[in-house]
Amino acid sequence: MKKTKLTAQELDEKFDAGKEDILDEFELVTRKVNVDFPKWVIDKLDHEAKRLGITRQSLIKFWIAEKIDNIKNKKSA
Repeated sequence: MKKTKLTAQELDEKFDAGKEDILDEFELVTRKVNVDFPKWVIDKLDHEAKRLGITRQSLIKFWIAEKIDNIKNKKSA
């Protein structure tokens, strides 16, 4: 069954109502990617991840998702 797109408001309403599992609204398929970085980049990533109290992988995922969102927002502006 194909999922319909929800607006942010509709998703918020579902979450606030607590009647549905909102994870059903997201595509959770993941794929593994291997990336090689120079040592100095790893050192900087580790420093920032430690400062934020998160893992290196979480930091990389967050930064990449943030960049993709920024690109998407610039295109729609």
